Amino acid sequence: MVYKIKGYRMFEGEKTFIFWIGLIILGLASVVLFSILWSFAVAVWDGYVGIYYRALVPVLFGGVVFILIGLYMMISGVRRKE
Repeated sequence: MVYKIKGYRMFEGEKTFIFWIGLIILGLASVVLFSILWSFAVAVWDGYVGIYYRALVPVLFGGVVFILIGLYMMISGVRRKE
């Protein structure tokens, strides 16, 4: 039995250069966000950690923005088959 996944056909077609650049941006932003979340999980909470995490807020915001940009580039970088 084949299950219909909403958005499955989103990436069907010929992948262009824009698609691959978007995939690279998505991958790099995902690695950055994962490393920050990993440091949240394993950090020793002392007085200086709050200063460190306040400095990471722009990086977190930028990572989310670049994930959205990468997804948009991947979606727009696919040529539909006729």
